[in-house]
Amino acid sequence: MHYADYKTILSPKNGMNIYRGCTHGCIYCDSRSVCYQMKHDFEDIEVKRNAPQILEGQLKRKRRPVMISTGAMCDPYIHLEEELQMTRQCLEIIEKYGFGLTIQTKSARILRDMDLLIAINSKAKCVVQMTLTTFNEDLCKIIEPNVATTAQRFEVLKAMREEGIPTVVWLSPILPFINDTEENLRGILDYCVQAKVKGIICFDFGVTLRDGNREYFYRQLDKYFPGMKQCYINTFGNSYICNSPNNHRLWKVFDDVCQAHGIMHRADEVFAYLRQFEEKERQVSLFDD
Repeated sequence: MHYADYKTILSPKNGMNIYRGCTHGCIYCDSRSVCYQMKHDFEDIEVKRNAPQILEGQLKRKRRPVMISTGAMCDPYIHLEEELQMTRQCLEIIEKYGFGLTIQTKSARILRDMDLLIAINSKAKCVVQMTLTTFNEDLCKIIEPNVATTAQRFEVLKAMREEGIPTVVWLSPILPFINDTEENLRGILDYCVQAKVKGIICFDFGVTLRDGNREYFYRQLDKYFPGMKQCYINTFGNSYICNSPNNHRLWKVFDDVCQAHGIMHRADEVFAYLRQFEEKERQVSLFDD
């Protein structure tokens, strides 16, 4: 772990990353890609010094409340969060000023902050996004080794449902020749139906690989799935998008289940929902005269 100084924490589209890097160890992680220009080892987490204070300053300068998003690049509930509580401090500020929140994680540590998620959702809108990739618990422990298992994430989704907090699932990535089966998909979708998720984001049934994450992914394939790397090379070469040969068949299952249960699953529709700020009650805030 090391600290770094930043002047801002919010992107032009109101996204934030408190940490840079991750210790979850997911074998397919796109955030390892060279294009993101991390100048440190991925597991040597860079912590943005004074992140909560920087966030508060930026929120004070906003002309109106909006949705603040976090977790798209680096998980806000990595192991360090237990000690540093930077994510919790940022949530306290978001709640204080009446902004909305959409937060993405694979960790059950988010349950620690249920009080703040409920408070944010009572004033504006709070959406918890959870990534689910494999229904098989043993496989989950291989491809996502240092984070909550799929079954544990399902329990998080149910806990959010019970508190009236809407949820969105990222069904990505699905690894060709590893978990690209109808059985796996139906297992995940059954979890989503039981948890009454608001939406599911899925672009294709496959994985994306580029410089940085491809090399790490292939090393893990050699370690856990001998011979699989050559299968990927033979099938995809150096392609960025590596879709499963079962892509079309899985899409049909996905579309049918989502339509049958009223789950939003068009990516543009789900993203529009995530961006839309909703004020649920009048509250005193920095926007009042």
